[in-house]
Amino acid sequence: MIDRYDAYLFDLDGVITPTVDLHMRAWAETFDRLFAALGQAPYRESEYYESLDGRPRFEGVATLLRARGIVLPEGEPGDDGFESVIGVGNRKNRVFTEVLQRDGIDPYPGSLRLLDRLAALGRPLAVVSSSRNAEAVLRAAGLRDRFEAVVDGVVAKREGLPGKPAPDTFLRGAELLGAEPERTAVFEDAASGVAAAHAGRFGLVVGVDRGAGAAMLTDAGADLVVADLEELAR
Repeated sequence: MIDRYDAYLFDLDGVITPTVDLHMRAWAETFDRLFAALGQAPYRESEYYESLDGRPRFEGVATLLRARGIVLPEGEPGDDGFESVIGVGNRKNRVFTEVLQRDGIDPYPGSLRLLDRLAALGRPLAVVSSSRNAEAVLRAAGLRDRFEAVVDGVVAKREGLPGKPAPDTFLRGAELLGAEPERTAVFEDAASGVAAAHAGRFGLVVGVDRGAGAAMLTDAGADLVVADLEELAR
């Protein structure tokens, strides 16, 4: 079944690399400090999946703060503190970058096997990620040369593309590979990303359940849910 498509688009965090663990640690450290300073209840891991997972960084901050009834100004690009949405996002990114540079990152073995299988078929691949760290993560994992295109948060900002759950970044990824959406498969672990691919009318939307839950991914529009891409590499 997986062999029948002309091109393949992969989310990065939680699909190809376990960077979600690094992101979750960086978010937890950042929001623990912010909520403690505001006298709020401690940050909950469930809030990652509800408000942060799959969304562009600053949009995720704003979504979580709004869910908690916290109002902060948007701020300026250079902010690096807890006084603005941008400041909180930049603080989290600094923590993430420190962890990535110190510890590096390895791809999921099952994802690597699927990439090998698709490479043997000669099909074009792209990464479509909300992260602004996608290039650095791919280089750290030794995978950058596997992908003909990367549409990440940096590209989305430069080209004025709305982030997931809008389908625009996935549609741009397919365009860069010269593929029609209906002939393209998408792999996502976040409900917002699955919803984006579903809205783009892609030929196959695979939800990778790394913690969001199969029901949430199916409800968002996944055609198929797997626990690991190893299931599709056989």
